Amino acid sequence: MTQVMDKGRFQKPAATLSLSAGQNLELRCKGNKIEWSHPSDHNRVSIRQHDRYGQLILANATAADTGQYSCWLLQCSGYNCKKDETKTGSTYIFFADKGELFVPSASYFEVVYLNPDKPAVVPCRVTSPSVKVSLHQEFPAEEIQVDGTNIIYDVKKGFIYKHPTSDHKGVVYCRAESWGAPQISIKYQLLYVEVPSGPPSTTIKASSSTAEGGDDISVLCTVLGEPDVEVEFNWIYPGQKYERPVVIQDSWRLIDRGIGHTTRISESLITVEDFETIDGGNYICIAQNLRGQTTVAAYVELI
Repeated sequence: MTQVMDKGRFQKPAATLSLSAGQNLELRCKGNKIEWSHPSDHNRVSIRQHDRYGQLILANATAADTGQYSCWLLQCSGYNCKKDETKTGSTYIFFADKGELFVPSASYFEVVYLNPDKPAVVPCRVTSPSVKVSLHQEFPAEEIQVDGTNIIYDVKKGFIYKHPTSDHKGVVYCRAESWGAPQISIKYQLLYVEVPSGPPSTTIKASSSTAEGGDDISVLCTVLGEPDVEVEFNWIYPGQKYERPVVIQDSWRLIDRGIGHTTRISESLITVEDFETIDGGNYICIAQNLRGQTTVAAYVELI
């Protein structure tokens, strides 16, 4: 990766760069098929592929453009392309703005999940590495001590809880000081996660294991999981091959299971109206998340 300077000069950017908001940026990477990743607004970013290099131009940079800029060469065989790990480049760029000490967020409130199995990040990033940042809890109102072991500050990520516990739950915010008046970040709700990582923990229950002709029957598939892990449901049911009409409703909600433990309940409900002979048999629920899938079944018999 190279940065295009004034008067046609080029230089290899350092691992981190500090620029000012309002500047233009041009980066280049050698190769005939270059891909990029960047945090910037696409309306102000122009990416072009030339014969020998890829080019990224960012116009009128703002504080929101602070972040990692990366490029890599794609090796293609026909329509199949893969990243060449030996030919990559990256730099983290700060765009300093006195009016925006924190990198702007899309919302005024964010949820951070505290999982005992992995670090948690309060992502209050700043627009200049020289900004002094502190972490505070809303109630009781006091500064949280950053000891460099259990809680550390990474200028590219924010405050990192290395070993989250339920004691860390609550509402926090960050305070930044530089160039005069301090600024306050958005608020972050820290929720402790009770359920460990893994494939969906799934249960299934029918409204009744037996049905008479004309009855309405429903089968509920339930998953308890991590608050930020989505679940996808699929059903296999006896009347499927006959294109039997059914109603399937998916939903999810967060619940507090006591002492600050938060769990996501995902549910899928399949309903069969006017039960008949072809509806008797196994109702199979397949629940899947990014870590795997679980299959459960409930048998409903016509009497």
